[in-house]
Amino acid sequence: MSKKLKTPPIDFEQECSTVWSFPRRGNWLTHNSKWRWNWSPEVVRNLILRYSKQGDTILDPMIWWGTTAIESKILNRDLICYDINPEAIELTKSLLDFEDVWLERINECLKEHHEKTKKWWKVEILNHNATIKNDNIKDESIDFILMHPPYADIIKYSNWIEWDLSQIHNIDKFCDEIEKVANESFRVLKPWKYCAILMWDTRREKMYIPLAFKVMDRFLKSWFALKEDIIKVQHNCKATWFWVKKSKEANFLLIMHEHLFIFKKI
Repeated sequence: MSKKLKTPPIDFEQECSTVWSFPRRGNWLTHNSKWRWNWSPEVVRNLILRYSKQGDTILDPMIWWGTTAIESKILNRDLICYDINPEAIELTKSLLDFEDVWLERINECLKEHHEKTKKWWKVEILNHNATIKNDNIKDESIDFILMHPPYADIIKYSNWIEWDLSQIHNIDKFCDEIEKVANESFRVLKPWKYCAILMWDTRREKMYIPLAFKVMDRFLKSWFALKEDIIKVQHNCKATWFWVKKSKEANFLLIMHEHLFIFKKI
């Protein structure tokens, strides 16, 4: 890759409270915020560092625009990831095209928990629907799962892909599909390991819809236990200037936070 890349944060400090706020989004290596609804590198890095270790195999069943893949490569975690969108798969593959010399420099500084760093990294990028069982993944074989699903139909992920969760307007139906994802996550995750999901709330006819808590309830129904509920502050939301005026005129508050749930398989 010929483009000059920004060095990853070697002295990255992990979050230690239940409120996370990143006013300036990370743009190291091939991270890029131009793809809407991919999650912040800071969120993914915090999750990977806290809930996994070098050599673990992690799963992202909705890879979107590659954030998890980039951080997994930097942090020496083997990754299985998939998506229903072929464009997301090809983009993710292209974003991993940075030289191993970066990893050598990073590893010399990280040496996480004084472990010996790995000499290789493995990734599987598959075209697969997260709501359907993946027969290629064995029961209780994954060390950590993290995902950033669509928030129902708030923003369309595609206009043509079958099984795209962002095409579902009905909240209960959307949660039914998320429950399938939760069930599959529980199947493949090792006991006592963690699963993280980032979710936003929404409004319908100016009334607040606690979508995040409805999704949380489906994971609890799938036998997960809730470890943490982290509030992630939203920054730089598009069209905020327009909605500020609307919120005053119609008397409703703008939603400026997401819920990052951490579940444990016990």
